[in-house]
Amino acid sequence: MKRIVIAAALLAVACTAVAQSPSITVTERGEAAFKSNGCYGCHLIGKFGTPIGPDLSQVGRKYPEEYLARWLRDPALQRPSAHMPALELSEADVQALAVYLGSLR
Repeated sequence: MKRIVIAAALLAVACTAVAQSPSITVTERGEAAFKSNGCYGCHLIGKFGTPIGPDLSQVGRKYPEEYLARWLRDPALQRPSAHMPALELSEADVQALAVYLGSLR
């Protein structure tokens, strides 16, 4: 019983610490989505990634966030000859990635 009480107390402290930690920005979430979805396997940002597809280091200068979001939802709809695969992204990831990519100038 004593172990359960201690475990519950530790869990409560951990939850409080997480709730008080600074929240992640949309741009940071987009950067994390870029990495977790393996986008760097085909694209460069700075010196990070692989130069198979276009270098995205300054993509935000060329395209607005709205276009980037449409592209991420369905690349073939934007350009049928594109070699980019359709990605299975949540709408939240699409928005976060668009904000992140749009910030790259």
